[in-house]
Amino acid sequence: QDPKYFSYTEPIPDGPTTKRFQALAKELNMVLVLPMYEIVQPGLYYNTAAVIDADGRYLGKYRKQHIPQVPGFWEKYYFTPGTHGYPVFDTAVGKVGVYICYDRHFPEGWRALGLNGAEIVFNPSATSRGLSEYIWRVEQPASAVANMYYVGAINRVGIEKDMGTNDFYGQSYFVDPEGKFVGEVGDAFKHELIVRDLDMDKIRMVRDRWPFYRDRRPDAYHEISER
Repeated sequence: QDPKYFSYTEPIPDGPTTKRFQALAKELNMVLVLPMYEIVQPGLYYNTAAVIDADGRYLGKYRKQHIPQVPGFWEKYYFTPGTHGYPVFDTAVGKVGVYICYDRHFPEGWRALGLNGAEIVFNPSATSRGLSEYIWRVEQPASAVANMYYVGAINRVGIEKDMGTNDFYGQSYFVDPEGKFVGEVGDAFKHELIVRDLDMDKIRMVRDRWPFYRDRRPDAYHEISER
């Protein structure tokens, strides 16, 4: 926990990184989900992902809602819990939601993204070897099934030089609304670009077969909104 890292922050969307990637998105005709360390004002910082459409337009941002404070992840020192709920962005490749790293352990946000119309949810992560490696291939496919959309699970590899010993285990993948991996899971040690074709019509097919959204009972779930 060191305040020098607060200097890594920048505003979104007016900072240089967002502007740079807006230009790249337009040049490459690519939708981008861009995780960054956001500053609103000194002392108010968020773990944030900007969403940029394929024409370079900034569409908005998601701020990480769930902030851990456990060995190796002393994040409450650096981040404020997110605001503005669970937005879904209408992009050139479909309706995109974002759920950041530790968020993935909380099913409520996955469901909120589905209720808000998400067709694919990206979960950018920096997760190291240890307790979470096993559930990495279990938790997000289960969330894709429960909410009947695609999930893009992204994790980095390697060790950050001069910034600790966390060994990040990679294994990025896409999973479909039936919980099946789309192609192979990524490597645990090598940097890779994962490219997959996604059949977006499959979302409608699965939802017509399993009407989970119809059969849910929000009137019976009041306990989950209480401490």
